Amino acid sequence: MIESGGRLRRALLGTTAIAVLTTSLVGLAPTAVAADARSQQWYLDAMGAEDIWKKTTGAGITVAVIDSGVDPNTPSLKGKVLKGWDAAEAKGDETDDYSGHGTTIAELIVGSGAQGGLRGLAPDAKVIPYRVSDTKLQDEQAVNAFDMSEAIKAAADSKAQIINVSMGSDYYNEESREAAQYALSKGKLIFASSGNEANKSNKKQYPAAYPEVVAVAATTPDGVVADYSRSGDHIDIAAPGSDIPGYCDKSLTKYCPSFGTSYSTAIASASAALIWSVHPDWTGNQVLRAMLESAGRGDDWKPGTVSTRAGHGVVRPNAHINRGIGKPGDPNLSPLTNKPTGGAADGGTAPSATASAGASADPAAPSATASTQAPDGKQASDAPVAGSNGSAAEDADGGSSTGLVIGVAAAVVVVVAAAGVVIARRRRTNA
Repeated sequence: MIESGGRLRRALLGTTAIAVLTTSLVGLAPTAVAADARSQQWYLDAMGAEDIWKKTTGAGITVAVIDSGVDPNTPSLKGKVLKGWDAAEAKGDETDDYSGHGTTIAELIVGSGAQGGLRGLAPDAKVIPYRVSDTKLQDEQAVNAFDMSEAIKAAADSKAQIINVSMGSDYYNEESREAAQYALSKGKLIFASSGNEANKSNKKQYPAAYPEVVAVAATTPDGVVADYSRSGDHIDIAAPGSDIPGYCDKSLTKYCPSFGTSYSTAIASASAALIWSVHPDWTGNQVLRAMLESAGRGDDWKPGTVSTRAGHGVVRPNAHINRGIGKPGDPNLSPLTNKPTGGAADGGTAPSATASAGASADPAAPSATASTQAPDGKQASDAPVAGSNGSAAEDADGGSSTGLVIGVAAAVVVVVAAAGVVIARRRRTNA
């Protein structure tokens, strides 16, 4: 189908295209984990989740999950998935998860843990699914070639305060960059995976590398950034991403131990949901600033610096929620770009820009584009980091400190990306 503006809207993206498209589903084990997936979620204990849940469970916060689709009928997700949109325009709709990846991400954020399923870090938050294509689906079906940018715009116009993108591409894309700018202007927080396979390629991944997006690295149970996690001056924060249970495949019948910045991104999004739930009057800028200032850093971390491996440190929502570390600061100043932003994440009540050509008529579809900027990097690596965050030896979150406070010397970054090339794309799910 050709759009009225003349752009190619749908295409079968195969290996004969400009670039060979690949999918990176790393770390899936051949055997399932124990029936009780919660027992495998080591990071919940390390993060002091039980203490956090005494004060907040994420109620009142909604997270847009841009991924392979989310099945609302798993025991852990029943009643937690709102109406979304199939931006991919492939067979099925946004509730048809073609790989199991998106449903895993949703459960890691809001899962109830029912019937031995995954327990989300923010179990009383809600999710809105936006289905986009990965490389495998692009090879198999005709899909919307602009699904990622349109999904981000749609999420920006939705009631979601937080946008989770656990997918990525090696390629900068102007439309997805504009979508990220638009989402920021609407007061949304976007978290994206920085990418895996750092030993093969440490290229930036998009949308994680866009200045408007929070790029998330992955840590191990030992408290260091994983060696597969991509690094660079665009990394903003780190979160647990190794030895995490997730659905083995699209059948959604069992979990397998896995790893990836996909999972760390979900945990970062859930951390933001917890903090925002405690402070519903805060802007996204304030929530993120509190996250960055309360992040865990070791004794060897020089004050006033940002690591290329773990950004500002490892997410510690408990440090803010129960210990008060991390101040909100200026509500209209982005801690990512150090520039003024738009209004609060208000579910679409902020002024909208001109609708993009060919946008879907679906009410959840994108309605605007933002001004174009060249890729200009994020906040300088020597930007000040406020707040005292303790040492690697302290029990920072009232539970085990494993995986929550790290030293730069031991860290190795995570990188995940999400973006598209109009005709040929390399889009990976980073798990």
